Amino acid sequence: MSTKVICHIDLNAFFVRCEELKNPLIEGKPVAIGHEGRGGIVSTCSYKAREFGVKSGMPMFKAKQLCQSLIILPVDFKYYQKKSHEFFNYVKRTTKLVEIASVDECYADFTNVIKNNKNPHKFFEDFQKQLFKETKLKCSIGIAPTKFLAKMASDMKKPMGITIIHRKDAVNILSPLPIGDFFGIGKKTAPRLINAGINTIGDLYSLVKKDDENAKMMLGKFFYIISDLIEGKSNDQLDLEPWDPKSIGNSTTLIEDTDDFRDIKETISNLCKEVSERCIKENKLGNTLQIVIKTPDFKIKNKSIKLDKPTNDYKVIFDISCKLYEKYFLGITVRLVGVTLQNLIDPKDLVIQMTFFDYEEHEEQSQTKLLIEELNRKLDKPLLMRASEIKKK
Repeated sequence: MSTKVICHIDLNAFFVRCEELKNPLIEGKPVAIGHEGRGGIVSTCSYKAREFGVKSGMPMFKAKQLCQSLIILPVDFKYYQKKSHEFFNYVKRTTKLVEIASVDECYADFTNVIKNNKNPHKFFEDFQKQLFKETKLKCSIGIAPTKFLAKMASDMKKPMGITIIHRKDAVNILSPLPIGDFFGIGKKTAPRLINAGINTIGDLYSLVKKDDENAKMMLGKFFYIISDLIEGKSNDQLDLEPWDPKSIGNSTTLIEDTDDFRDIKETISNLCKEVSERCIKENKLGNTLQIVIKTPDFKIKNKSIKLDKPTNDYKVIFDISCKLYEKYFLGITVRLVGVTLQNLIDPKDLVIQMTFFDYEEHEEQSQTKLLIEELNRKLDKPLLMRASEIKKK
C-alpha cells in the first residue's frame, strides 16, 4: 500500500484568536464568541474559558454561570473570513493539493513536498512558525497516511501541536482514546456506546474484529468502515476544488447551523460579491445561477435557474440568489451555502446574440466597472461609482 503524507491543519480557537488580534488586551482571558440573550449560543471560546467548563454549542447563559468573568464578543464574520483567506493562501503556497474542510481547517497533501526531507517534524514546525509570523494565527497539525488519521492526530495536541501517526502505530495510538474522540461518531451515538460498555476506541475496535452483532446494530453501515479507519486503510484522496472554466462559484460553512434567513442572506451577499468579482476578473458572464445548501446531516441540495441574459453583475446575482433561496430553501436549517454562476461565456461571444452597438456598450461598461472596483479595493472604501448608478440612486 502506497503511503501519502496527508495533513489536517486546524486553526486553534480561530474566532477568539481573530478577536485577540483586534484587541490584544483580551489575550489569555476567558472569551466566548456568540451573542447574549434568549437562544444565545457559544460559537467558540478561548482555552482559558474551557478551563471553566465552557464549550462550543453551550447556551450562553450556562457559560456565564460557569465563568462569571467571561468576556462575550459578537461574531465578526467578515474579519474572520479575511483571516481565513490568509490562512488558506499560506497553505497553498506550499502545496496546491488542499481540501478546505471549513473556515478554519483544511486537509493538505504534502507527499511530494517533503519526499526527500529527512526531518519532517522540523519541516512542519517551521511551517507552523512561519504561519504565525505572517498571519499571527496558531494551528495544530496532524500528519498521517489518511484523512481520518490526520484529523485524529491534529486533535491530540492543542494549541500549536504537531502529531505524526504512522500506519503501523495507528491502532496502538488510537485504542486508549475515549470513544467520544472518534471522529465520525456523533454526540448522540457516543453515550449509547458508553452505556453498552464501549468506553474507548480500542473497545470498539475489538468488537468490530469480532463482528459483534450489537455494535453492528448500533452503528449501522458505519460499523463496516471502522476497522479500515483505525488501521489507516481509509481515504487518502483530497476533494480538490476543480478549475472549471464553465463555472465560477463559492461556498462557505456557516458559523453555526441556522434557518435564520437574515444571517443566511448576509452570507449569500458575501458569496455573490466574490463570484461577481471573480467573473469580472476572468472576463466571464454566466447564463445559469445555482444555489447549493448542505443540511446538518450533510445532505446536499441544489437548485438552479437559467438567466434571461448572461451576467456577472453583483446586484443581479444577489437578487436572483435570494429569490431562488426563498422559493426552495426558506425555513430549512443549513450548515453550508454556495452560489455558482454556470455556463460561462466570454462577452465577445455575445456578438452572436447582440447587435454591434449593444456589444460595444456592454464591453465599455464591463471595463469601466472593473476599473472602478479595482480603485475602490485600493481605497478600501466604495467611494467611486458610475454616473449611471448615481442617477439611479
